[in-house]
Amino acid sequence: MDGVPAGVPRVPEQRRPGSAPESPGPVEPAGPAGAVSPVPLRFSVLGPVRAWRGDEPIATGSPQQRALLAALLLREGRTATAAELIDALWGEEPPSQALAAVRTYASRLRKVLDPGVLVSESGGYAVRDLADGALDLAVAQDLATEAEKARTAGDLCHARDVLRRALALWDGETLAGVPGPYAEAQRVRLEEWRLQLLESRLDMDLEQGCHAEAVSELTALTAAHPLRERLRELLMLALYRSGRQAEALAVYADTRRLLADELGVDPRPGLSELQQRILRADPGLAEPSSPAPEPASTPVRPAQLPATVPDFTGRSAFVRELGGLLAAAEGRVMAVSALAGIGGVGKTTLAVHVAHQARAAFPDGQLYVDLQGAGARAAEPETVLGSFLRALGTADAAIPDSLEERAALYRSVLAGRRVLVLLDNARDAAQIRPLLPGTDGCAALVTSRVRMVDLAGAHLIDLDVMSPDEALALFTRIVGEERVASERKAALDVVAACGFLPLAIRIAASRLAARRTWTVSVLAAKLADERRRLDELQAGDLAVKATFELGYGQLEPAQARAFRLLGLADGPDISLAAAAAVLDLPAEETEDLLESLVDTSLLESAAPGRYRFHDLVRLYARACAERDEQPPGERDAAVSRLLDFYLASAAGVYAIERPGDRLVDHLAPTAYPGLRFDDRHTAQDWLYAEAICLLACVRQCAGRPDTLPRAIDLLWAAHDLSESGANAKEYEATAEALLEAARLHDLGRAEARALTTLVNVHHVGGRFERADQEAERAILLAQEADDLLPVCWARNARGIIALYQNRHEDGEEHLSRAIEHFRALGDRPGEAAALCNLSRIHLATGRTASAVALARQGIDIYDGMGNSLRGANARYALGLALTQSGELGDAAGRLQEALEVFRDSRQRLWEGMSLFRLAEVDLAARRPAQAAANAEMALTVLRGIGGEWRRGNVLTVLGRALSGIGQTGRAQVCWQEAAVIYEELGSPEAAEVRALLTPVRAA
Repeated sequence: MDGVPAGVPRVPEQRRPGSAPESPGPVEPAGPAGAVSPVPLRFSVLGPVRAWRGDEPIATGSPQQRALLAALLLREGRTATAAELIDALWGEEPPSQALAAVRTYASRLRKVLDPGVLVSESGGYAVRDLADGALDLAVAQDLATEAEKARTAGDLCHARDVLRRALALWDGETLAGVPGPYAEAQRVRLEEWRLQLLESRLDMDLEQGCHAEAVSELTALTAAHPLRERLRELLMLALYRSGRQAEALAVYADTRRLLADELGVDPRPGLSELQQRILRADPGLAEPSSPAPEPASTPVRPAQLPATVPDFTGRSAFVRELGGLLAAAEGRVMAVSALAGIGGVGKTTLAVHVAHQARAAFPDGQLYVDLQGAGARAAEPETVLGSFLRALGTADAAIPDSLEERAALYRSVLAGRRVLVLLDNARDAAQIRPLLPGTDGCAALVTSRVRMVDLAGAHLIDLDVMSPDEALALFTRIVGEERVASERKAALDVVAACGFLPLAIRIAASRLAARRTWTVSVLAAKLADERRRLDELQAGDLAVKATFELGYGQLEPAQARAFRLLGLADGPDISLAAAAAVLDLPAEETEDLLESLVDTSLLESAAPGRYRFHDLVRLYARACAERDEQPPGERDAAVSRLLDFYLASAAGVYAIERPGDRLVDHLAPTAYPGLRFDDRHTAQDWLYAEAICLLACVRQCAGRPDTLPRAIDLLWAAHDLSESGANAKEYEATAEALLEAARLHDLGRAEARALTTLVNVHHVGGRFERADQEAERAILLAQEADDLLPVCWARNARGIIALYQNRHEDGEEHLSRAIEHFRALGDRPGEAAALCNLSRIHLATGRTASAVALARQGIDIYDGMGNSLRGANARYALGLALTQSGELGDAAGRLQEALEVFRDSRQRLWEGMSLFRLAEVDLAARRPAQAAANAEMALTVLRGIGGEWRRGNVLTVLGRALSGIGQTGRAQVCWQEAAVIYEELGSPEAAEVRALLTPVRAA
């Protein structure tokens, strides 16, 4: 950052008499002779003064004895005279027997330490012969030096990680409980060094784009050290880069006022200059280099390129041309596209081959994505950016939600790095523009079916079919020289029949290579039918279909069936277990079939246990299914089995996360089984890994009345996806599509259940009015269909929504009826959920004791069933009640328990809300600095989820906390933003926030 020293601070020198250390004199043996202990000693001074032999603690005696040990340890092997030690322990007023006491302390320490460690010489003492890393301060000094070297070399990720390790060595106050003037001076010295290290690490956090996460920590630090201007400067920059310019300027105003009041001085020039740069919106302030909130010890270097084919042939002119451009990359963008959009011409193969050859020119990594541009649902740029940012080391919590913010962060991450980005199968220029690096040193290779004439600055290459010589060379490399040499004319007929298209040649040659009894002439005869030949005058799609027909026609019956049916499944890829469901075969047999299709180049292995079609091959496979699959009903049956597999598996995830919950008993029955999970984490991993394919299957099944009810139930069972933030938008769009389909087919029961999923979506998104309307409609339809569970869920939702809207009487009625309905169904977890929500109604209406009792009832039910996730919701409710009853310690304990479960279960909404409630507890306990830190973390976690009303609540509490630590300018900005949110929503909280602003304005 401009004007800030880039180095890592070194520990300040100690002040000691004399200009040079004493030369060692004759050393008196200390302690009895004997072998050195094989277990090394360890000492700590960055906290309480302690000693260990291995992992066993050693008694270090009285406070004065620990003061003597600390004084010797901090002299780093130099001798301390008796007079110096007396001065260190007692200062100018030592006791009359001070010298005797020093000797006694030294003698006691000799007895517990190893021989030769505490030595006497020249009338003084020293600690010698410690192993490397024996003193925590020395370790911290070494780590700080390593961090300085890494930062100088430009390796900020490693520097940050090393500084984190150094700072983690502090365990509370330095030299805690140690008396004496020497210990006090060292405490000040080492605390100053710790703060300098912390500032250096925070500075690197900001350089790497971790501004949102840094705000919380900096807010707490500025509260603890209000006059430390460097921390204020970092806070201003973090807020500015987080899009909170008004708060950043408010920090300056607060600092200026505080310095004037406390010290009678103005802010230092660096702080004033930063304020001016913020006012000018200086572009230089918004250019961090590369975010890595949780970096590894080395920078993340993605290596995502698919494997290059070993028999790559021809294209030498294109390889040289592209290779030269990549080697001299200076922010250049290159596009590789096919003339007229012909598939199978080798765009991806060429791009991957060139990218592999150019890897040395891009030492910071290579990114790859299939943009699915030729399919019905091309990849969304914001989804791709999220994947790229994660691959570059950015944590999920640090990834913004909007396309523009992700694109900006992506360019910032790549700044100063040399990364190659391969964007395969792009739909058009608009899709890839946000994905292009923005700085010199990076490069992009783009493949597409269309010629991207509207991609500014791109180097365009029209990739045609191979020349006859190249085509024959490729065919020969796959089949073998011996078989081709004797039948050169037949080989030329084969590649000509393939239209010299690389994909067609590869498919035909692979089949011949796998059949040793065939001759090249046999293959040529099979391809003699003109309907199977590529005609250069035909439309591209027809040519592609004819090409794929070559490989499909040579498949064994079981392979052909697998090829046809797998093409019916939507989604970017498919897991082995899901494919087994589609084919209705055991997993082992399914894997053999899929691997054989991979061998024919008709299927790709996306990752271990996952497979995918080229998008054009998928279209062809579906056409084959419509034409060849007998009986015709088998197509629908295959998709139905896939739906059953996802529904049964999602139900298993739900059941293992929420033991005793009756939802799984009310889902549509399935004819095909799902996966079984051994533990909650494995189940969660499956759900989030399959989220895109699962939602694609749900959408695919929305058009048929026989599969629509199961599709809706699958969405209901997977409703965790709507609360995690990662898949919330896709989940909502899918739920809307299912609701429309249910209404189109006039399926009242299905519509009620679809509405129930949408109620949760709108509730999580903070759209309470719409959620309430959908819930009301769901209740009517579910009652008509005699489907009680949606009634229960919708009643419960209407109760909590009424609480948010201050309609407490309505809320109590809805929740009371929900409790009755849940009890009628024997749904104990549902009953507990309604009891906890009713607890909040009681709390809002002043019935604190009954609120606590209701929440405890909920906890008892959940704990009795081993339901930790829902139990966290109950602890959240109890934490609120205990806060209002003044039992703040217990309240914080329950909320912390809830927070840990929500975080472990990837429930971002409730993780953020628990942090918000902890901030409220901190405020009530008069811990405004901690309240501000928790509120800042809540804002970070809730980005893109929870809705504006919840954001307004967090901002209000954050303003109160900031006001409590004297940052009234920032507090005002937070309240102003909250007031705007409430007024736009028409929320009654607007008046409360305006009242908070009034005294500030009056002042």
